[in-house]
This record gives sequence, C-alpha cells and structure tokens, in this order.
Amino acid sequence: MQLNQLQAQQRFHIRQRLRFMVNQYEVHAVAPDGSEGGLLAFAQQKRLAFKEQVTIYTDDSKQQPLLGFKARQRLDVGATYDVTDHLGNPIGLFRKDFAQSLLRSTWHVEQPGLPPTTGQERSMPVALLRRFVDSLSWLPYHFDFTAGGQPIFSVVKQWGLRDRYTVEVAHPQIDRRLVIAMAIGLDALQGR
Repeated sequence: MQLNQLQAQQRFHIRQRLRFMVNQYEVHAVAPDGSEGGLLAFAQQKRLAFKEQVTIYTDDSKQQPLLGFKARQRLDVGATYDVTDHLGNPIGLFRKDFAQSLLRSTWHVEQPGLPPTTGQERSMPVALLRRFVDSLSWLPYHFDFTAGGQPIFSVVKQWGLRDRYTVEVAHPQIDRRLVIAMAIGLDALQGR
C-alpha cells in the first residue's frame, strides 16, 4: 500500500497473532461493512528484549519495512519511543507518563507540525479495576488521544480471547504510521 493510501485511512483494525517468543500484529483496513479488510501492515516484537524495538512491515513476508519504533533507554518505565520510517527518518515519538499512569494509563504522542497529543484510558473505574483486582486485568481498555481538547485518534480494545483493537482517526494530518506504532505499543508495552 502506498503512503498516501495509508494516510487516507480513517479506521483500521489491529489483531494480535498468538506466537511463541514473539508478539505479532496484523493491521487491517476496514471494509465498507465494518469488517476486517485488506492487510495494511504487519508487526513483530521479540519478547523479553532489553531494549524494546518493533519493526512494522508492509506485509507478513517481512521483506519490506514500513516503519519501526525503538526505546531510547533500556528498561525504563517512562521510556520514550522514537518512531521512524523505513529509511530511519523520524516520524514522531511516544512516551508513557509514568506518574499519571499509576492510576490511569497516560501516553504522550508528538509529531512535528502538530500540537502534543495526550492519550488516556477512557474509563477511570476500568483502569482502577485492572490495576487493583488481578483477576480483572483482562478487561478491555479504551484510549482517547486529544490535543487542546480536540480528538486526534482513539484505540478501542475489543472483547475476545486474543487482543483486537479498532482504531479511529479524527485528525487528518496525524501520520497514520505514528498512530499504528502507538496502537501496537499500547498492546506490546502497556503492562510495563
């Protein structure tokens, strides 16, 4: 898929594949009927890595990288993740706000030319239940990302045995590659 076609997407689905020793994610377009459409990207993350790095490819053959994100620091609970294109050029960054995330997970996203964006778990009660009642840590969580009170994008976790998300993009200028990186990061990094 060409970058301009990806940028035109306002909704997509992300689905985690269950694999041993790696986390894999499929990013799909949304068909007109709301179902899962064609594959837009494929991501793979090694588990138990000392320095988080995820490469996102154009498809599951993993022949052509589309983008990636990598932690600046090792084993840092508030690490900053740089998002780059397939040539290593910066797209933007995201980072977890450790202090605010103690009660309600909060992330910050930055893209040159756009105001800083903050994403937070939509429901405080669900956030608290997930933290303090271990048997309820599976509850789906939803994130709304805003800048200056205006919606930028949202990530909604669906009910099911494996992790699935619906991503809705409200701001036309946010780079969809940055949105994909953040959405995958929510699943891959949320528990850290």
